[in-house]
Amino acid sequence: MKFEKRDILLIVGVLFIMIGVMALPHMNLVYAVIIAILVYFGMKVFVGRRKRQIEREVGEGLCVTCGAKIQENKCPNCDSDKQEKM
Repeated sequence: MKFEKRDILLIVGVLFIMIGVMALPHMNLVYAVIIAILVYFGMKVFVGRRKRQIEREVGEGLCVTCGAKIQENKCPNCDSDKQEKM
């Protein structure tokens, strides 16, 4: 988990969540901080897993014409149509 620029927005959002949780009756500062830390790391893990899943699904890239996944530097839909026309 490396720190990126958009993590600043996540930290600010988590701080607002922490302030909101502290506003609840009978909520201690320690519990609010623990909840904020759990939310921060939970979001980092979720985003990291989702990013890896998207990278696996996309692979080499997507075809601009039809949107199919490119395999072996060729689009399975568009390149097969070109070969059939020849």
